[in-house]
Amino acid sequence: MGTAVTHAPAREGLSEDSEPRHGPVKPERPAALKRRRRRENLAGYLFMSPWIAGFLLLTAGPMVASLYFAFTDYNLFDAPKWIGLDNFSEMFGDPRWRHSVQVTLWYVVVGTPLKLLAALGVALLLAQSRRGQGFYRAAFYAPSLIGASVSVAIVWKAIFSDDAIVDRTQKIFGVDVGGWTGDPDMIIYSLVALTVWQFGAPMVIFLAGLKQVPRELYEAAEVDGAGKLRRFWNITLPMISPVLFFNVLLETIHSFQIFSSAYIVGGGAGGNACGPADGSMVYTCYLYVQGFENSRMGLASAMAWMLLVAVALVTAVLFWSQKRWVHYEEGA
Repeated sequence: MGTAVTHAPAREGLSEDSEPRHGPVKPERPAALKRRRRRENLAGYLFMSPWIAGFLLLTAGPMVASLYFAFTDYNLFDAPKWIGLDNFSEMFGDPRWRHSVQVTLWYVVVGTPLKLLAALGVALLLAQSRRGQGFYRAAFYAPSLIGASVSVAIVWKAIFSDDAIVDRTQKIFGVDVGGWTGDPDMIIYSLVALTVWQFGAPMVIFLAGLKQVPRELYEAAEVDGAGKLRRFWNITLPMISPVLFFNVLLETIHSFQIFSSAYIVGGGAGGNACGPADGSMVYTCYLYVQGFENSRMGLASAMAWMLLVAVALVTAVLFWSQKRWVHYEEGA
């Protein structure tokens, strides 16, 4: 007895090959498509409008204004007077400006490598599995969260002042140089010590990079008889070189921008803002003195743009040099 085969009726409006009876759907007209895209773009710009307004009013606008003031004689009270390149010629001929450049370069060249060395060293220790690892990571990272605050700078100044804990510790070992903050030759070392103490942020980045190094490379090198130093030099450093480049770039830019700690440790308001005998007169500190203490905002604007150009050049040199020592994975 045969089985009857029945065909389910096609849905209304559809043929047997599942296409609409009235043919394929027509594509959207160009005019309608343009209107829909305009509505989507308008919605996007509305969501971005707070950021755009903030950028124009708080970043782009002041930058354009400072570029104009750099070529004027402006004291915040009278109308700016156009003087051309006089601010730049005066700046280059100012011995205190040249001294501030020297102090800043010394701080960058010495402070940044020491900070990165401390960050990498602690990251290598924390990369190993040990009990209480989370606590140690948080403890070492904490100074980076509060290190740039005014309160920490005040405490730091007290620690390195005359007859304070650092001075007394030195005397125990027979070193009697007095407090660092009162010595024009030693105050810059207290600022370097402060920036090295804030190694937590680059340490976390180094730690993330170390976690990405394949363990198989270390195991193979150990089988071949490579020691710890050779494994670090031939495996660890090349593998984390992109992370190292990122930290070098970021910390170098931050070092050029140092202000609050140098201002507070050096004396701040009511004293010599740049430290005793200009011992801690970094570039931004002298810029502050010219702009807000001497009311020479035109000259300060010229100094600010010169700092921007210097940081841009240093950044360009770092990006150029990375081709020689930064190793990326194949296809990255």
